[in-house]
Amino acid sequence: MSRQLHLNAFLMSTGHHEASWRLPESDPFANTSVAHYQGLAQLAERGKFDSIFFADSPVLIGTVGRRPAGSLEPTVLLTAIAAATSRIGLIATASTTYNDPYNLARRFASVDHVSGGRAGWNVVTTAGPDAARNFNLADQPAHAERYDRAAEFLEVAYKLWDSWQDDAAIADKAEGVWAVQERVQPIDHVGRHFQVRGPLNLPRSPQGHPLIVQAGSSEDGKGLAARYAEAVFTAQQTLEDAQDFYRDLKARTVALGRDPETIKILPGIVPVIGSTVEEAQRLERQLDELIRPEYARLQLAKTLRVAPEDLPLDQQLPADLPDEDEIEGAKSRYTLIVTLARREKLTVRELIGRLGGGRGHRTFTGTPEQVADAIQHWFDAGAADGFNIMPPVLPSGLAVFVDEVIPILQARGLFRTEYTGTTLRDHYGLPRPTGRTAALQEVTA
Repeated sequence: MSRQLHLNAFLMSTGHHEASWRLPESDPFANTSVAHYQGLAQLAERGKFDSIFFADSPVLIGTVGRRPAGSLEPTVLLTAIAAATSRIGLIATASTTYNDPYNLARRFASVDHVSGGRAGWNVVTTAGPDAARNFNLADQPAHAERYDRAAEFLEVAYKLWDSWQDDAAIADKAEGVWAVQERVQPIDHVGRHFQVRGPLNLPRSPQGHPLIVQAGSSEDGKGLAARYAEAVFTAQQTLEDAQDFYRDLKARTVALGRDPETIKILPGIVPVIGSTVEEAQRLERQLDELIRPEYARLQLAKTLRVAPEDLPLDQQLPADLPDEDEIEGAKSRYTLIVTLARREKLTVRELIGRLGGGRGHRTFTGTPEQVADAIQHWFDAGAADGFNIMPPVLPSGLAVFVDEVIPILQARGLFRTEYTGTTLRDHYGLPRPTGRTAALQEVTA
């Protein structure tokens, strides 16, 4: 079978464009509507998407006047979506900086059980001092420290997921034995960041381990992804940058002894779609004209670590911005934004417009055929294994993608017409991990 695309639907309230909530047809309170997200998941499942995805942060982000603020806790939301769907993968973001391994391992294993093997965890380290102040800290831990903690966090989670052997629960009614105690063991982890006794208070889940996703593109982020991630969400503006990232991450994966096919790289794309180019451009202009630049400038200033008054709307970015090495927050997004602005000589107002649709992810405006061409071009050119689809407006942007772009990709043999498996690992063509206890027994047998 020829290589096929993997598509993930990144769902965000009324859409990724920050002004989408101001359109007449948008529900400005959709961000807390379970029915809204269940409907979007069903729509994505009708399109045979591999998965849906929710970003998350343990802090209220930005100015509440700018766009619908506040979000439901995503693993809770996924359990509601699991009941309304049957095949599509369910991925949620959770922070390794502001959680403990036991709670998160249990939470994602629970979603995997509830959904019949469709759970994925987007592992983030959470940038910014505001989140730290919600957790009894004066400031965020250093970038390298957060990633060191994340690596050990994942190791503990793997041990907990494997603390039950697959055949631990035998439910022998005649003998009165529900599970074999010897097949459920403590993990006794002692490390730099964590001491965890275990075992998990939940049997091994249908996938063994929920799918691990990573979204950082800094050096530390790529190192973590190469070691642990099975899917990577990334923001890339140009084909050349995307190809470089793809080659680099695949090479890092091979260097660590992993099969490069076991990590799927999915750049984000914000498709603004119209039946004609002119119609698509009208929608894009309509959305951009609804951006409140004063809100957007505040957020840009915070990202760039400068004062808002240092960013006059009709001038280019100042020359004396901080170096990336000085940034302890979202390093890769900082670099992407500055590089975009410098490369295209954008004014602050123009940059705000470019970021309004997808916060640095690539925006593509055109007809369904042109969107399919753009996706195929990057796929064939070694820049992506698939895409993180980020509709600018929801639900209409997802509906037009499912109804008009997916059939083109299917007709070209690039995307499935039916699901062939039942788990998220099946969709991504990834094996179910062997439990560590079972693997050890096989080695010593």
